[in-house]
Amino acid sequence: MAANMSLNKVHGVPRLLYKIETSIKNGNYYEAHQMYKTLYFRYLSQKKYVELLDLLFEGATLLLNHDQQASGVDLANLYIEVLVKSNALPNEEYIKKLSKLFSLISPGIPERDNFLSSAVRWSMNAEHKAGDPLLHQAIAQIYWKEKNYVMARRHFLRSYDGSGFGTMLVELHRSNGYIAEVDLFIAQVVLQCLCLENKKTAVITFQCYTTQHPCINMGPPYLLPLLNFIWFLLKAVDSGRLAAFTVLCEQYQLSIERDPTYTHYLDKIGQIFFGVPPPQVRPSGFLGNLFHSLMNGLEDCSSSDDEQDPSRVQNRHSISEASTREVIDNDLD
Repeated sequence: MAANMSLNKVHGVPRLLYKIETSIKNGNYYEAHQMYKTLYFRYLSQKKYVELLDLLFEGATLLLNHDQQASGVDLANLYIEVLVKSNALPNEEYIKKLSKLFSLISPGIPERDNFLSSAVRWSMNAEHKAGDPLLHQAIAQIYWKEKNYVMARRHFLRSYDGSGFGTMLVELHRSNGYIAEVDLFIAQVVLQCLCLENKKTAVITFQCYTTQHPCINMGPPYLLPLLNFIWFLLKAVDSGRLAAFTVLCEQYQLSIERDPTYTHYLDKIGQIFFGVPPPQVRPSGFLGNLFHSLMNGLEDCSSSDDEQDPSRVQNRHSISEASTREVIDNDLD
């Protein structure tokens, strides 16, 4: 008797799976969804997490492919719940499946955002507090394919895919931007990446954008001052030298003033990479805060001495790119 009961348990799941397959073929999607839920509770009570994850991914994919959005999203959300309950760590397989489910969920339904938020929360850890970069990369690629550049940009910023990011920005500028904004598109991205302490993506994105964009000359040096500023900034970040950062911001103040957000980004970058204290409310503003830090924290004040030269101040915006390169490179060497 006990053996027969055990046999029935073994064959119970295959029978349900067969019924699910039949229901899907007959268009009985609600019935199929309920049977998936039955198996979900059964596997969950037995802590058969591996089998349950496979079941939920298969079921969610099947229902979403038949445009059963509500039922498919329900199983997709359960997939994330099981990842959490089983203490599963982010890896390439899980991220690939999550991104697949995300791509199948219709962009027009609110549940898609909820699914993504849950997936990102699951992938967070001490090293990646904003979520796993591989997950952000996969989601960014999906948004990019859908031409949702705003959301693609947001996730690229938190990924390590600088190559894809740079290529997308070229496409975005050429399709939606003005020629005069060619340097603005990449400058803001680099500054934001640095504020997120994502230096690797900042560097690769800048390199890909400037080499792929047909409207940008091969450099450095570049014809556009803002691009030279960003290039010098990345070098300064590598060095960690406050003097180089300060001189750079002084020499390119006109370029920085093209967008009022740049000073806020640079203030954050100064705090992260150069030990600049948070700004105090003072008339001298951002550059004044930099010079104040430089005067108090550096023994070599040669750049500060240059600032006091009236002729240099008067002509600072007419300094050639070559001489600016020399000023920065000398300090970085």
